[in-house]
Amino acid sequence: QVQLVESGGGLVQAGGSLRLSCAASGSFVSIGTMGWHRQVPGNRRELVASISSGGSSNYAGSAKGRFTISRDNAKNTVYLQMNSLKPEDTDVYYCNAEFTVSTAPGHYYTYTDRGQGTQVTVSS
Repeated sequence: QVQLVESGGGLVQAGGSLRLSCAASGSFVSIGTMGWHRQVPGNRRELVASISSGGSSNYAGSAKGRFTISRDNAKNTVYLQMNSLKPEDTDVYYCNAEFTVSTAPGHYYTYTDRGQGTQVTVSS
């Protein structure tokens, strides 16, 4: 069983910064791509940023130039540095990660899990 625990959300004024963290724990063989999503109307998830196990990153247009995703593979943790925050950034941010687990000797299964979310509120 694996777990993702987010932290770092909160209330900040427009123009301020927050740093989100997400730590993975549990029994797994490896972690692939990690990232952050936000929930949008229609119960859809919108990518904010993602980062591969090798460090290649990808950003949504609204995040480019303002947010920076990074990861510490030794700590199984992904971070999202959010700068120049805007009121429209207000949302619940969810961490997600691609886990490879062993189901039996020599057998592996890869799936994506996500955390419970952390609230980011930006006041104008």
